[in-house]
Amino acid sequence: MSEDYDHGRRDGLRLALAILAAEEAKWEALRGESPSWRTNAIREVRYKTLQVAQKRVQTALNRLTPKSGTSITAELASALDKVGL
Repeated sequence: MSEDYDHGRRDGLRLALAILAAEEAKWEALRGESPSWRTNAIREVRYKTLQVAQKRVQTALNRLTPKSGTSITAELASALDKVGL
């Protein structure tokens, strides 16, 4: 059961990465588009926050990935390709 639980946690983290990637793309497109400097500053902060969140989720995912070999597993590689990392 532990392997199923770990697999579920990895799937959850991959889903979080996908959501963060979509949000980051949305805010990246909006950066600098407003005539208001305050709005642009807020958008820049949101964009950077999403980048930091992606790194943290990626780190958590790496910690849960089995250390069976030196290369990444096919499961992880396919999930990262879907997310675009």
